[in-house]
Amino acid sequence: MSENTPWDDEVVNTVRKYALQNSLEYDGKGESGSVLGRLLSEREDLRDVARELKGIVDKEVDEANEIAESMGLAHVRVLLEKLAPDALERKKQEKSVGLKDLPGESSEVVLRFAPNPNGPLSLGHSRGVVINSEYAKMYGGKVVLRFDDTDTKVKPPIPEAYSWIEEEFEWISGRSADVVIRASDRMPVYLDYARKMIQGGHGYVCRCKSESFREFRNSKEECPCRNKSIEGNIADWDAMNEGEIEEGGAVVRVKTDMNIPNPALRDWPALRIQHKPHPMVGDRYKVWPLLDFQSAIEDHEQGVTHIIRGKDLMDSTRKQTLLYEHFGWEYPSALYWGRVKVHEYGGFSTSSIRESIDSGAKEGWDDPRLPTIKALQRRGFCSESLREFWIDLGLSQKDISIPLQTLESFNARIIDSKTERRVFVGDPREIKLQGDFPTSNLSLPRHPENPTVGNRCWMVGGPVVIQDGDIGDGVFRLKDFADVKIVDELANIESFEKSDERRKIHWLPLENSRKARLVIPDGDEIDELDGLLEDVDLVIGDVYQLERVGFARLDRFEEDLTAILIWLHG
Repeated sequence: MSENTPWDDEVVNTVRKYALQNSLEYDGKGESGSVLGRLLSEREDLRDVARELKGIVDKEVDEANEIAESMGLAHVRVLLEKLAPDALERKKQEKSVGLKDLPGESSEVVLRFAPNPNGPLSLGHSRGVVINSEYAKMYGGKVVLRFDDTDTKVKPPIPEAYSWIEEEFEWISGRSADVVIRASDRMPVYLDYARKMIQGGHGYVCRCKSESFREFRNSKEECPCRNKSIEGNIADWDAMNEGEIEEGGAVVRVKTDMNIPNPALRDWPALRIQHKPHPMVGDRYKVWPLLDFQSAIEDHEQGVTHIIRGKDLMDSTRKQTLLYEHFGWEYPSALYWGRVKVHEYGGFSTSSIRESIDSGAKEGWDDPRLPTIKALQRRGFCSESLREFWIDLGLSQKDISIPLQTLESFNARIIDSKTERRVFVGDPREIKLQGDFPTSNLSLPRHPENPTVGNRCWMVGGPVVIQDGDIGDGVFRLKDFADVKIVDELANIESFEKSDERRKIHWLPLENSRKARLVIPDGDEIDELDGLLEDVDLVIGDVYQLERVGFARLDRFEEDLTAILIWLHG
């Protein structure tokens, strides 16, 4: 046999199973030798062709490791669970689950989650909620929910967003934040520290134009404002706060070494002038801190011990460390994660989402096409799936891109055992059954594996509906009921017992149905499918598993009592 032997599907799937399993166990660094050994232990009949198997084993191992590298171990686990759930039971799998220990002092852990309230939380924000809350739980610590709302121009806060975020934080984490702070309420603290920094000679008011300062910074030269007297700086500082200097006319800079290799760290800006009123505190302040200054001060004030942030904010850590050195403080331990991109959503920019809503392209923050927590809740995702998803992903600095299917897999695993079944028939076609019925009632389980939730009762004997595309050759089995054959527009019942291997379709008695519309998010579009829904104990907000369709949440009833369902996932 040659290396190019066309292996059958059973062999390919067995190799793929062990390749995924091995990659998962060894953090994306699976090895062909180990995979081949496991394969031959299961399939002793392949030992004579072990040499020929090398090509396919190498290929599947490389592909599994590539998936781990580009999409993360969570997606490898999803693929393995779909292909061979039993392969996840190896004890070694448990080592890759959960969060690693925090570095440094951990006797009194204080973490923080600091969103900008310019909209509700997104799927991307939920990572910060989950990771910080989980570490607080692990160490008996606390989480500070801090609203970074000191930007009144580029990302102005939305007053309603404060309560939205507090509610979403609790929904995602299963706990309320230990401390809740609005940076806009803490302005006197930041302004006081800014004055102390200037008086201590560690900061100064710079009145250079931004283009001019950029040239000084890039050439490692000190700008003329840097060596101004403390008295002169305080006078400019007071003028800024009195509104005597226009926006863009001055900034407060933190003094650093102008020879630092990274230009972004050279005399970085700490506070700027903003005359636009703040939606929560009005026009009380004319000078507002930039995020790196405000965040650093508040982390110190709240005793934050560990900061967990994206690796793109490493410069923020370096800037803030220099500020801490000026004040004689010890900087918290910093941990970083890489960027996670979900294929169906792209980025998670709240500003861009807000623009799409303002333009009318999206119907609101809970539009099912959006990656907001409100949208995920509306579709029917459970908070446990978000927690398990992010904890499983952990604190990797790798940038990964994954399909939404990864999160959907976590969600399906959690909700399947408690989700009642219902039937939805899209594009319905009415047929009339003909034959002798042993009963007028058909009792079906609400859940096939959970008898404690009871049964639903259908009235049979009258017209039923099937999906028009299922009519085919007219020979099929109505699931859980009867074998039928279409003759002269009538469906003759041939047997109530399963008599042959004819195809099985879902159906619904007309008497037990109501009009329904299934709303299906499809990327940036919305598809809709009209049909009939099983009308048994329907509750708005509940998620149902629709036969042959997937999970969907009952969103509302329209005025004509049509049920509107939003598709969740398969």
